Amino acid sequence: MAFPRALVVDGQQRLTTLSLALAALRDHVKADDPDWASDISRRFLVNSRTQGDDAVKLMPTQADRATYKAYITATPPIADESKVGVAYRFFLAKLAEVVESQDQPPIEKIEEAIISRLTLVEVSADERDNVYRIFQSLNNTGLDLTQADLLRNYLFMHLPTRGEAVYENLWTPLQKRLDPKQIEHLIWLQLVLDGENRVRRQDVYRAEQTRFAATDRSETVYEAYVHELVRRSMHYQTMANPTLERNTAVRDALATLRRWDADVTAPLIILLLDYRERGLATNEQVARALGYIESHLVRRMICRIPSAGLNRSFTDLPGQLTDGVLVDEDIHQLLSAERRAWPTDAELLDAILAKPFYHYGRANQRTFVLRRLEESYGHPEPIDFATAKLTIEHVLPQTPGPEWLAVLAEDARDGEDPLDLHARIKHTLGNLTLTAQNSKLSNQPFQRKQDLLAYSHLELNQRIAATERWGAAEIEQRGRDLAKAAIDLWPAPLPRAGRSERGKDWSLLHQALAALPPGAWTTYGDLAALIGSAAQPVGAHLAQSTGVTNAWRVLNSVGRVAENFRWTGEDRGDVLEVLRTEGVRIDEKTKKADPEQRLSADDLASLLDLGDDTGGCP
Repeated sequence: MAFPRALVVDGQQRLTTLSLALAALRDHVKADDPDWASDISRRFLVNSRTQGDDAVKLMPTQADRATYKAYITATPPIADESKVGVAYRFFLAKLAEVVESQDQPPIEKIEEAIISRLTLVEVSADERDNVYRIFQSLNNTGLDLTQADLLRNYLFMHLPTRGEAVYENLWTPLQKRLDPKQIEHLIWLQLVLDGENRVRRQDVYRAEQTRFAATDRSETVYEAYVHELVRRSMHYQTMANPTLERNTAVRDALATLRRWDADVTAPLIILLLDYRERGLATNEQVARALGYIESHLVRRMICRIPSAGLNRSFTDLPGQLTDGVLVDEDIHQLLSAERRAWPTDAELLDAILAKPFYHYGRANQRTFVLRRLEESYGHPEPIDFATAKLTIEHVLPQTPGPEWLAVLAEDARDGEDPLDLHARIKHTLGNLTLTAQNSKLSNQPFQRKQDLLAYSHLELNQRIAATERWGAAEIEQRGRDLAKAAIDLWPAPLPRAGRSERGKDWSLLHQALAALPPGAWTTYGDLAALIGSAAQPVGAHLAQSTGVTNAWRVLNSVGRVAENFRWTGEDRGDVLEVLRTEGVRIDEKTKKADPEQRLSADDLASLLDLGDDTGGCP
């Protein structure tokens, strides 16, 4: 049966991406609801009554056509590292994340968003039309007008007599003070601070049009808007460049948040500076409030709480402040709400001791934490972090030599493999420091590292150099010492009656397994090191949980199927045969999987893009 064809001139990449998202959605629901999966395929992905290229509803004209077709027809290739495969596994991992999170919409809503809520503009042309001329007329410059451009044109269109003066005295200085992206950000912030906190940045022009429509649209209204924008631009400039701030405590707090580099804090920072300008807050209150914001962000990062929802949280806060309450106390109270997930001292201690700090957050945020801990010691001769080329060093190396393995063998307990112990503790905060001699330290024995670290001006390193040996016990003790410093440095949330400690979060493990490609395998210990747990509870969780994607690709530390492995969903028979079919090479005599195909905790972290090893000390 022949199907009509059409060439997509513009939008092919977006349609391809949406098709891969639907393919991932189909495969995600297939085990639990095969009828739903079949419906997705029939309606959006495949033409079941034909073969060849016509068997799929969309066929890319670019490379990777065969790979794309394989995913659309539910026959994914083995060990595929193409962009198509990466995109497909990205969507699978995100769907697994959605299932684990109570804050995310149900899977049905995601399907609805893709197939019913996206607005597509279709311009069909026949053979007589010049499709490229049509495309040029729709986007003749290749550069979109920004929201700031649109709003500026709109404003001055409504200032027929005052326009020249407003432009010269207000808008021109504004453009000199802030760059175009900052102006666009400021316009959005003005909406948020005025109570329109659900407007997306790409919709600010229409939102402001709607607001102006509710006024008398006089020139006075539009000029007053520009005046307010310019007034707030002074606060924005101070936020972006804290050296402009005169008060030392506020300047230091702003500079610290600037180094953390989180745009989500902007509404609250602008509001605090605005409060101070209007006499509603003192310098001391503003500095304390900024400290609470820093603590909220840093504690969440150390405890590996996903950043999803932070933007909504910080855009909501300005409208929730209470008149007549000291602003720093008000912010402390609001950020301490259970739903805002500000980790307690106990949760912070647990994360520092157990979680792989090195594989979460951005590189600049990880070095930020170590820098702030170093600064908290008040070294009599502090170094200049701006010029020092410091990077993160693993004291226990990432690749341990024989001397290090001997130390780990001494510390291993309850039959734990020394390599599993190494994987579990090497990325914890207690094993990390800052140094400019990363290449010299590398995999050296601890005695050699002691000699080098003893000459460091960092208190962090002086304390390591004063330790006699470096193994699991010493790493734990240093973790406890750093946790105490962190608790003193970053204030805790206010205690609340009924506050519940967050239980074990398995979502990262499920995401890692969902992203694990065919032809690869991992171990219980690798997964434990990734999430900050131990191999035994990971194994117990997988044995007791139904429907965990790719659970059969988890083997023991030597590459064999665990003795107590049981299929928790559909029984697919011999696990080794399933792995062979997927491309895993199995030794016929030992029944071990090829170690070359094993993905370590570091590999899994890279697969999920949890962090990188680049970047110096901010």
